[in-house]
Amino acid sequence: MELGFWVAGPATSGILGDWGASVIKIEPPVGDPMRAVLSTAVGIDVPINPAFELDNRGKRSIVLDLKKEQGRAIAGDLIEQADIFVTNLRAGALAGFGLDYESLSARNPRLIYGAVTGYGSGGPDSDRAAYDIGAYWARGGVAAMLTPEGHEPPVQRGGMGDHTTAMTAAAAINAALVARERTGKGQYLETSLLRTGAYTVGWDLATRLRFGRLQPPSDRSEAPNPIANSYRASCGKWFWLIGLQADRHWPDVCRAMGREDLIDSERTKDIVRRRENAGYVVGLLDEIFATRTRAEWGELFDAAGVWWAPVQDCNDLAQDAQLRATGGVVPFESGEGLPEQVATPVDFSGTPNVFATTAPELGQNTEEILLEMGQGWEEISVLKERGVIP
Repeated sequence: MELGFWVAGPATSGILGDWGASVIKIEPPVGDPMRAVLSTAVGIDVPINPAFELDNRGKRSIVLDLKKEQGRAIAGDLIEQADIFVTNLRAGALAGFGLDYESLSARNPRLIYGAVTGYGSGGPDSDRAAYDIGAYWARGGVAAMLTPEGHEPPVQRGGMGDHTTAMTAAAAINAALVARERTGKGQYLETSLLRTGAYTVGWDLATRLRFGRLQPPSDRSEAPNPIANSYRASCGKWFWLIGLQADRHWPDVCRAMGREDLIDSERTKDIVRRRENAGYVVGLLDEIFATRTRAEWGELFDAAGVWWAPVQDCNDLAQDAQLRATGGVVPFESGEGLPEQVATPVDFSGTPNVFATTAPELGQNTEEILLEMGQGWEEISVLKERGVIP
């Protein structure tokens, strides 16, 4: 059962749906605002929102006006029968609807209540409004740790922090399911965009907590390890060298470049000297790599055992043979002309992922769900007359 808006909450139950859960999405009469985000946020009027489809495919939608007593009662009855309740509404609103953990667990002690929050349920900012661009990207430290001194913070792509948080929440819910099998009891669990952001930059934050100091972000021209850095080929395409074991990989890079003289050069022969001369080394590699195309360098790198990766945009990624070979793009069986969609990044040998249907229309399954609950058509008509359902 889901009562979630925008991305982090719906994405959590969307992942669980891909893994085989039957998900009912409770929406207000105006719908999840993510349905219309392309229009409201950037002024683009299109009938399809791929981002909404990604996080809500396979669900069933019921519209309930939770401002009305009967709407709240139906929501409570639905959740009472559920294994899992996922929500990213603020705690105050949930309590006002009688959908807080204490109220629901009293009715269903086996309920696993997954709260996806902006800043957590404690502390002075627990009820502050949050999107991932605020709580994860900005306040969570991610943007700053990607911004060298004197540069402007990079713009986040949509849903990055939300999806990372959703994967965390989905994992926690499954851990709670295992605990319930052992104890017979459900429980409340919570994750936040802020905490997920802090964990994302955990290497830097752990260093700050341990040593009381921070290694500031560096510009690529001063990369402390020049072979863990990006470079541009003559064709204009970028690639990344991933030689984290710097002294192990340096000779291979030199051989691929045809510059064996650099292996033992005084300014480049080990990581200490390359770090001390980072500007010189990066500049030298820039000049060398600008002499061939990325495809040509790729062949040379592979022949020499150099670890590297192309810098791809989503046009490239959509055609990536490895992504497709491992099921990262799957057929979309909606019959609406959209041929493919992005898969959840986990596969199971015994319980295959489910990508059967697109996201539901607003309230598409309202009557169907009410009938399953035992409501008759006369009762449904009364609910419509009272504005509890559309």
